[in-house]
Amino acid sequence: MRIIGIGDNVVDIYQDRNEMFPGGNALNVAVLAKQSGAESAAYIGIVGTDIEGDHILDSLSKNLVDASHVRRAVGESGKAYVDLNEEGDRIFVKSNKGGVQAKLKLNLTVDDYEYIKSYDVVHTSLYSHLDEELPLLKQYLPVSYDFSNHFSVELLERVCPHIQFAFISGSDLTEVEIEELFLKIHGLGAPFIIITRGSKGVVMSHNNKRYEQGIVEANVIDTLGAGDSFIAGFLTNHFNGFTIEESLIAAAQIAARTCEVNGAFGHGKQLTF
Repeated sequence: MRIIGIGDNVVDIYQDRNEMFPGGNALNVAVLAKQSGAESAAYIGIVGTDIEGDHILDSLSKNLVDASHVRRAVGESGKAYVDLNEEGDRIFVKSNKGGVQAKLKLNLTVDDYEYIKSYDVVHTSLYSHLDEELPLLKQYLPVSYDFSNHFSVELLERVCPHIQFAFISGSDLTEVEIEELFLKIHGLGAPFIIITRGSKGVVMSHNNKRYEQGIVEANVIDTLGAGDSFIAGFLTNHFNGFTIEESLIAAAQIAARTCEVNGAFGHGKQLTF
């Protein structure tokens, strides 16, 4: 399968390690899909003209993800600062709100669309600010969208008619709220809904047929990026022809392996001052 991620990128700066790691949902899914068995992967987004932007592009190259359509704009790349809490979990401390990419809209050109349509699926996210492009994107290929845990009814109603795969972070959702979400999103037209719930595993609905998948044991050192790796693993296996059950199991295994490295997929770089 061939996958393209479009939208957000960032460097996650680990203050306790004085180290930065490439990240961002759309970028992570492209890289992790390539690591999970995708034939090819690509990423389109905006990075700054700084050492963080250099590191993001270098990481894409080293992971064999095509970045030929990435834009560079004068300014800071997106930065998120993370630290360890008392339980050893990563917590977000602050960010520069997306840096230069938050100040500029990613406008896809005719040339971009010719390039995009050579892929099997496109993945984007709430943080990618690509919602206006979704009606056109869906005419070319299936769209996967990560709502994180910051979705609203208005966002669901704007996005779901144009996507095939809806991913939601829902560790705090009750069983009733999950069922209400399934009914709402299916009613808006999206056939695949996957809700990740941290240590409680995953619940999924495909055209109102329910599935569950537990977590896979891991030697956890960093949970950052686990959700993105689950998305990448599921999409890669699904488009490679595996059943839903097989794709869910593979995705859980890939997410577990992500928890065993720092950053979403490694490639840390020490910061110098």
